[in-house]
Amino acid sequence: MPWKAPNPIELYKMLPKTNCGKCGEANCMAFAVKLINFEADLDQCTPLLEEGYRENYQKIKALVAPPVREIALKSPQRTVKIGGEYVLYRHELKYMNPTAIAIDVDDSMDKDTLIKRLKTIENFSYEYVGRKLKLDLVALRSTSKDPKQYMKATQTVIENCTLPLILCSQDPRIIEAGLSVLNGRYKPLIYAATKDNWREMADLAKTYNSALTIASPGDLDTLISLAKTLTEDVGIEDVALDPGCFTGIGGLSYTIKAYTQLRYKAMNEGYKYASYPLVGTPISIWTKPHEDPVQTMMWETILSTIMMTRYADAIIMHSLEGWTLLPLVMWRFQIYTDPRKPVAVEKGLRAIGNPDENSPVFITSNYALTYSIVSNDIQKGGLNAWLIVIDTEGLAVDVSVAAKKFIGDKVLEVIKESGLEGKVKNKILIIPGKAARVSGDIEEATKWKVVVGPMDSSEIPSFIKKIWTPEKIKEILEG
Repeated sequence: MPWKAPNPIELYKMLPKTNCGKCGEANCMAFAVKLINFEADLDQCTPLLEEGYRENYQKIKALVAPPVREIALKSPQRTVKIGGEYVLYRHELKYMNPTAIAIDVDDSMDKDTLIKRLKTIENFSYEYVGRKLKLDLVALRSTSKDPKQYMKATQTVIENCTLPLILCSQDPRIIEAGLSVLNGRYKPLIYAATKDNWREMADLAKTYNSALTIASPGDLDTLISLAKTLTEDVGIEDVALDPGCFTGIGGLSYTIKAYTQLRYKAMNEGYKYASYPLVGTPISIWTKPHEDPVQTMMWETILSTIMMTRYADAIIMHSLEGWTLLPLVMWRFQIYTDPRKPVAVEKGLRAIGNPDENSPVFITSNYALTYSIVSNDIQKGGLNAWLIVIDTEGLAVDVSVAAKKFIGDKVLEVIKESGLEGKVKNKILIIPGKAARVSGDIEEATKWKVVVGPMDSSEIPSFIKKIWTPEKIKEILEG
């Protein structure tokens, strides 16, 4: 049966019911509601971690556990979670952990080439509606077939990159060489255990506390059999599944069906041997590359997008060109937004261009699209300005004004937290034209002069030319 959220009353009955507030909520009932809405973590209830509540803790944990197991891949600096999904369709709730994108490096690269590629992977960033879209993992492949060479490459990777790792080889000797360098500071994903090496790979996963991918391309029966053996008989908990990635018309059809079938059985049938994160390898398209490398890169991106849409929780890619990754990270952002909530950016003060003490100060809401349009219009106008983004709970300006979310107290909060008073000389705030009716409230709360700006942010550059002169500024301040 599909996962169903527990009733908050059911959770409340198992909580301590002390209303101690240690979780940050006013009472235990509020915490129970937050818990089922994925707005709180069970471990925030510290009394529940005490010995007397251990049984209740385990019961609640089982009730809120996702049908697909969540695995945390770790480096000393970062943690990337894969799996942990609750629904087959996004509109039923939301997708939880965005598909992790891993880019490969290999142990045959010379040190300078390897370091350069690692820096490109880690520094990839694209700002989209106020969010920085980045890559997540490094997949270290063994092409040398030499454990010593792989060990050396692993050392170079961890010295020059902070991302968690996927160690890629079907040779246990190679994988052990890489794991030995990590010294327990990482929790990598091993790729991969097969019908031929699963015993050795399982021993390595247990010894080095690593997650383990099971791969059985084109054979779901063997994949499930290995999953059952490794989880039940051997006791490996953190397992991921790779049913295979095939190119070509028939192969692509199999790929889509295999990933969909595994996720369907996990979500709708509760089949525990399919209830693990799915790993995709669109990089496999490079085993038979097109004569034109651009075509190969294009098809790798297309295949990656398909697999991401069809439930892959992590994918391994080779292409590192911006034009191949940009549509992928933007698509991932779209499908992993919460359909229950507007897309919002963090509140705070933004510097557009190179503002100084004489630059104008604008205010906008934290609805992602509004913020993106306003900041872009200011930037395109060649202006150096400060932009205050207030928390309107993701609502656009006109809606947030009507809902009383666009208020003076929230503007004052950002001014105080950002230290804006010490950054500008002229205490003037320019608010959107659609927020004109709250100008008095903002002026009263902040004690700054408020100017009502244009209705459309595209008119900001021409508006500033008219009002941002010494004479006009003096007139506003004295008015």
